[in-house]
Amino acid sequence: MLPETMPPEPSTDPEAIARELFSAYETGQMVEAPPSIRPGFDLNAAYAVEAKLQQFREAAGHKSIGCKVGYANKAMWRVLKLETLVWGHMYDDTVHYANGNSAALTIIRPRSLKIEPEIVFGIKHPIMNQVIDAALALASVEWLALGFEIIDCPFPAWKFQPSDFVASFGLHAALVIGEKIQIQPDLIPKLVDELPRFKVRMLKNGEFVEEGSGRNSLKSPALCLAELGAAINRRFPSHPLGAGEIVSSGTLTAGHPTGKGDLWTAVVEGVSLPSLTLRLT
Repeated sequence: MLPETMPPEPSTDPEAIARELFSAYETGQMVEAPPSIRPGFDLNAAYAVEAKLQQFREAAGHKSIGCKVGYANKAMWRVLKLETLVWGHMYDDTVHYANGNSAALTIIRPRSLKIEPEIVFGIKHPIMNQVIDAALALASVEWLALGFEIIDCPFPAWKFQPSDFVASFGLHAALVIGEKIQIQPDLIPKLVDELPRFKVRMLKNGEFVEEGSGRNSLKSPALCLAELGAAINRRFPSHPLGAGEIVSSGTLTAGHPTGKGDLWTAVVEGVSLPSLTLRLT
């Protein structure tokens, strides 16, 4: 009788894991098991994988143009033993601008899509201070807009840990950005007051789905931006959030399953942003 051969242990090398996840991203395949089942795969390992993924994407001609946020909810930090939020890069082929207040978007090789309304910021000055302050964060912002992020999970049943989120492009599939509002210094105090309190109503094919609030993004999208800037400075002090980058600051509602043919509208009250409509084609 021939001896049984054991299957090889999954690699724990960041580059090997990055190649596995990059292949799944390019082909639209599911990943059988998230990297977090491997011994020692923590957030440090995840950001090493994310850096490799950025290298692969940029080698393929796609420039990193900003970051998207995950776990912008301190209640989740306690459950998952996080010290801060997490993030992943977005790229010039995944970020799109609406024509006015509406857009159409095709996702190539979708797996399990969800849609999230978010406040998006355009950065004009590097965010380098460690003070978690909404006004200081907004002073580094050129514009803000309402956006829709489309996320896509490569792991079965949407089950993953924060390290898996970081190592799989932050689940980012696309970001659609609505009309930009320029931020002048005299507008900042008003935004500091409005951003925690404004409401957003999500409609699918004209039917009400959910109402969210700015408070759902770390009590304010501006505070979320400040926290992200500080977290990046702590982990990557030589690469702060820089001028020209775009930040998608965390969902304002639950993520809702979506697919081809869906028409989504986000209607905002309490802050001067127009509604945004997106059709998935």
